[in-house]
Amino acid sequence: MLLLSLSLLGSAALLGAGLAVRYLQSEGRQLPRLPFAALHAALATAGLAALLLALTAPPRGAAMGVAGFGRVAAGFLVLALLSGLLPLSARLRRKRLKLPNLVIGLHATLAVSGVVILAAYCALIR
Repeated sequence: MLLLSLSLLGSAALLGAGLAVRYLQSEGRQLPRLPFAALHAALATAGLAALLLALTAPPRGAAMGVAGFGRVAAGFLVLALLSGLLPLSARLRRKRLKLPNLVIGLHATLAVSGVVILAAYCALIR
């Protein structure tokens, strides 16, 4: 289940990177297309759900000292989800996002941190 979560979140991260680059290159004049943004959100949400399901099992990796990595990764990813709701709410309200580059940077930093910690966790519990 952890590898499924990592795969889904990695796919969401790659798609999100493409969306962010396209948005930032257009200097905010061109919003990401809704189907791609929705796919990014769906992949990330499914990956987070798979991670949370995997974390319901007894913690693994205590011998390596990484038993808490899964919970830390989930925490970062929940924060990334919450920060990703800001552009969505602005889009649904048809308003411009205040400080869009900051919000995108924060969202990306939290998400990449969570994915990297999850990848380390997956690699170290084997």
